[in-house]
Amino acid sequence: MPFTLTLVALLVCLALCWRFLGAYLVGVYDGSVHFLNVVERPVYRLLGTDPEAEQSWQRYASSLVVFSGVTLAVTYVVLVLQGHLPLNPQHLGDVNPALAFNTAVSFLTNTNWQNYGGETTMSYFSQVGVLELQQFISAAVGLAVAIAVIRGFARKEQQTIGNFWVDMVRGTIYVLVPFSFLLGVVFVAQGAVDTFSGPVTIHNALTGVSQVIALGPVGFMEAIKQFGTNGGGFFNANSAHPFENPTGLTNFSSIVALLAIPVALTYVFGKMVGALRQGVAVLAVMAVLMGALVGVGTIAESHANPAVVHGGVTATIQGNTEGKETRFGAPTSALTGVSCTVTSTGCANSAYDSYTPMGGFSLLAGMMLGEVSPGGVGSGTYTILLFAIIAVFIGGLMIGRTPEYLGKKIQAREVKLAGIGVLVMPIAVLVLTALAVSLHAGRVATGNAGPHGFSEILYAFTSQGNNNGSAFGGLNGTGDFYQVTGAIAMLVGRFGVIIPALALGGSLAAKKVVPTGLGTFRTDTTMFVGLLTGVVVIVGGLTFFPAAALGPIVEQLSHGKFW
Repeated sequence: MPFTLTLVALLVCLALCWRFLGAYLVGVYDGSVHFLNVVERPVYRLLGTDPEAEQSWQRYASSLVVFSGVTLAVTYVVLVLQGHLPLNPQHLGDVNPALAFNTAVSFLTNTNWQNYGGETTMSYFSQVGVLELQQFISAAVGLAVAIAVIRGFARKEQQTIGNFWVDMVRGTIYVLVPFSFLLGVVFVAQGAVDTFSGPVTIHNALTGVSQVIALGPVGFMEAIKQFGTNGGGFFNANSAHPFENPTGLTNFSSIVALLAIPVALTYVFGKMVGALRQGVAVLAVMAVLMGALVGVGTIAESHANPAVVHGGVTATIQGNTEGKETRFGAPTSALTGVSCTVTSTGCANSAYDSYTPMGGFSLLAGMMLGEVSPGGVGSGTYTILLFAIIAVFIGGLMIGRTPEYLGKKIQAREVKLAGIGVLVMPIAVLVLTALAVSLHAGRVATGNAGPHGFSEILYAFTSQGNNNGSAFGGLNGTGDFYQVTGAIAMLVGRFGVIIPALALGGSLAAKKVVPTGLGTFRTDTTMFVGLLTGVVVIVGGLTFFPAAALGPIVEQLSHGKFW
């Protein structure tokens, strides 16, 4: 499919997702969608929770933390005991404790950072029994938090923001499971493998060479990997592997799937706060940011890599094809890469370490801006709403009155919570990056020297701090230093934003709605879209520009030209 036609088709599909998936999500979380009561009610009894009882933000957050801690422990135990468990036709051994902890944290936080090759490290039981299960759970938790925060914006003079257990269960059984199943059917029909039989050995009689072809339950894991914005693949090559991503249709379906829920949640926001224009304004900010990054990425990758040209290799008219699948080509690979890094998906159908410096920067920038364009399942929504609070605070300062958002006064508590939620990720990323480049254990793991080596480290912590999971492949993250620091980045990047976001939702839910006046700063206009976009860009730019200047920007300039 021509690249322009791909973009048009993508926009049409996302518009349909915004309207119809968005309306369905509203029904799921307001309880009007209940056709699976026969499944839902027994789950509540098993959990010992009353589906009619709601929770304060403190109870909601504590339930989330306890549940996450239990699932983290279960995942860790299964991985370290993998060699003694069933569904292990390759007879793979136990996962070492450091890698098991890093992996458990990674899948818990929706990061899916993988310091291992899936087909050579994880048994089928580990892949399906805990890692794929975590892909459902982490996405359901992100959705639940987003809905709870939106309720906080929508409600007035209430002390509750929903019930964590109900939100998580409903998100799983009504949204993630059925849609992932349908997407999995598409993947398997297109050629993605899905079997519990062991690997196959192929012998070439002409050359005398034998090759082991890894198989496994891939197709349906691929579906939740994309729809849940997880990104963790069954194979080490991830979405570049033909058993995971066999055709152009599966590649296009992946892009639609990973953007579907984050885009639809802007419709949910607008409907739940009673003003669809508010959701459209948030969506417009996401679209502007993502559109700019797609433009930079595709243009950069449509040119030859300056490092390759400098090495004496003649450039082709196909652009930077190094590290790209010929099935997809450079522009579509760049579109997929940006789509994966502006969400928390992190999967890859090409080698990001082989991108041009500015192409790699387009991947980095989406994460540096807080991964809000449109962000991961749930996480993009609650993070951009934190930015919205800061934007209306700045707007209030400019017009000389107390800032308001959706009729609620934004006071010191709300601004502080939003500030913590927005800044915790950059602080964690920059501190850990500085630590890595200062220590031998951090520097020795890079595959390249100079600016590109620095970019590899910066990319790793930016990816983990934003719960993305993609990487510049030149960095070897298997050492204890990166296992531990990476886990810290993932935990801080997840819960350091979730807790302030829930606290903000609880604070707003208790507030009164004040009538609008002539001096009210409207938040459903083009002016607000520009202000919110500017706040996201300025916060990310001021925070990360010095680091980016030492990495991809100076690398590009070192080749004698910026573009």
